[in-house]
Amino acid sequence: MSHQSDNRRVVVSGAKTLMQKLSTTIKSLCSPRGRPLIRFNSSSSTENNLITINKTTYSQDEWTNISKPIFNSIGRNIHLQPCHPIGIIRDIVESHFPAFSKYSNLPPNVSVKDNFDDLGFAMDHPGRSKTDTYYINKDNVLRTHTSAHQTAAFRESDQFLITADVYRRDAIDRSHYPVFHQMEGAKLWPKHHDIENTIQCLQVSVEQPAPPFHSLSNPVQPQHSLKQVEAVVRHLKTSLEGVIADIFSKINAGEHMKVRWVETFFPFTSPSWELEVWWNDQWLELLGCGVIQQRKGEMLGWAFGLGLERIAMILFGIPDIRLFWSLDPRFLEQFQANSISVFKPYSMYPSCYKDVSFWENTSSFHENDFMELIRGIAGDLVEDVKLIDKFIHPKTHRRSFCYRINYRSMDRSLTHNQVNSLQQLVRNDLVAKLGVELR
Repeated sequence: MSHQSDNRRVVVSGAKTLMQKLSTTIKSLCSPRGRPLIRFNSSSSTENNLITINKTTYSQDEWTNISKPIFNSIGRNIHLQPCHPIGIIRDIVESHFPAFSKYSNLPPNVSVKDNFDDLGFAMDHPGRSKTDTYYINKDNVLRTHTSAHQTAAFRESDQFLITADVYRRDAIDRSHYPVFHQMEGAKLWPKHHDIENTIQCLQVSVEQPAPPFHSLSNPVQPQHSLKQVEAVVRHLKTSLEGVIADIFSKINAGEHMKVRWVETFFPFTSPSWELEVWWNDQWLELLGCGVIQQRKGEMLGWAFGLGLERIAMILFGIPDIRLFWSLDPRFLEQFQANSISVFKPYSMYPSCYKDVSFWENTSSFHENDFMELIRGIAGDLVEDVKLIDKFIHPKTHRRSFCYRINYRSMDRSLTHNQVNSLQQLVRNDLVAKLGVELR
């Protein structure tokens, strides 16, 4: 990454007066929401800056790449609110596993070891990149998945559910947000336990009920017998089919539901699948799961992970992922605990788009860095960012990009002056932080 996220704005030469004029406008537009749990302790040199997250203090280094909008999301805990769509889905899933240990208030700051190393992520896995992950420093990150807590949870219980906010650098559009919520479940048995007698039969229509898992791409682990794996897989699939059937029945009571299982790959399960549901005349992926990789010991079992926002957007009819973070009563008061109701839009404020074109000066430009720069300036005031043109100069071979930034607030109209102020900050930071040449 080509800049340090020390939360201090860097401007190009000659822009100081302009920035002072814009400061009042930007402060009113982008003020943090929620209770701040993080503080920056500045010292005389950048490398000695400290970050405190949930009472743990870290030193920044060249890996640090977390912006203030991301920090301000920590501690919102919308998955713990019983009348919030995310909290409603969590409660429904948890009700299907009454004997499981529940972990839903774990801090997001974890070690690289817990988040990647212990889960078998290769050192060159793209998920480890600074363009994909928020690093507190080289040894610590904001968790990218709930599996970061899996090892610790297994030390306390052989069956558990973990629900948490997770953090990934990503595109800006209506279905992607840098903070979202995952739920992970896992269950273990001794290798010679009679698993078959614990399986409950369900009346769910399943297409491709037993996809192959003996291939090289999705193999049975060598320490497991075929009979053992088949029993674990049946328990896993019937458990998850029951959860999904219950969730979807709350909005389509009495209607026939179809699901199917599709082979896939995950580094921490084998064999592995994704569960899809037939919804609005198309197959929708809902979750991933599989037989846990057994590296030692005499236990075997299954694990699954699902994205709560994806399910909530489908069932509640929520068109923009930013709405989950809204504090507007017109959004929050539409929902009740343990009930799924379709979202009623209360207003659609006008959008205002601005284009920005630039020459890339180095081959290190990454689109996620650009998206993060925009989020750091405009926060949730940007609805989406799209690449609308790309050009390679025939002589110099330099690459040029043109992006369209669509500004639209969810709770108020933005004036052209406000949008122009934000756009100017974006242009300034593109030069100062990403080293591009504006066109």
